[in-house]
Amino acid sequence: MKRFSIILAGLSLLVLGSCGEYNKAMKSSDYNYKFEFAKRAFEQKKYAQAYTLLEDVISVFRGTDKGEESLYLLGLSYYENKDYLNAGSYFKQYYTQYPKGQYAELARFYAGYGYYLDSPDPQLDQSETIKAIEELQAFLDYFPKSDKVSIAQSAIFELQDKLVKKELENATLYYNLGNYMGNNYESAVITAKNAIKDYPYSKYKEDLEMIILKSRFSEAEQSVNEKKEERYRTVIDEYYAFINDYPDSKYRKEADNIFKIASKHVNNN
Repeated sequence: MKRFSIILAGLSLLVLGSCGEYNKAMKSSDYNYKFEFAKRAFEQKKYAQAYTLLEDVISVFRGTDKGEESLYLLGLSYYENKDYLNAGSYFKQYYTQYPKGQYAELARFYAGYGYYLDSPDPQLDQSETIKAIEELQAFLDYFPKSDKVSIAQSAIFELQDKLVKKELENATLYYNLGNYMGNNYESAVITAKNAIKDYPYSKYKEDLEMIILKSRFSEAEQSVNEKKEERYRTVIDEYYAFINDYPDSKYRKEADNIFKIASKHVNNN
């Protein structure tokens, strides 16, 4: 028990000593000292201490080698602390001030990748997702030979799929609304087709095309008699386009059934 108390006391003194040194650095007017302490704090994974001190020194060191390093380290401290919004802001400030700087490649990458990590679920606002795609694409444009290219590309594809999933959910909602307060089937088709046009290689393309087929079919079924045959012909056209793209689709049975019904309403003579 006595030995444990001694160890605990020693740890307490170590923590107090560390806090005391940090407070000393905070109050110091020696910016070089603050900078060096911030670097040590970063190495020790005390990221909050690091970015608090670095925010004091970046304006003083601006235009110097230390200014470049301190600004990049400030962004990285926020990044490692999982504050990707602030990290992105400082990384952007870095590559704007130092477009050919020593850390420009990493700043552009981490800016985009931080937004990627912060991207919300598909049902929420996707502003951060779009921002992440833009930053990562800019990184690829500026550094096409970077060793982080494959990571950035994978992140972009994942982010794009998130946007497409949101559009798929919107199209599905329109489809489920049917003719409630207007022709929501047409809205479902437009939403799905726009998503396919914008993201032709999405993993949700098959689902979007099936929503189009189902919407055209439901629209035809609920049409007035004089429009039924024309709309069922459109259904058949959509069916052939669908099975041409996805002959072994998980929706093939449902699609074939739609085709069978639509064919009965079309005069082939």
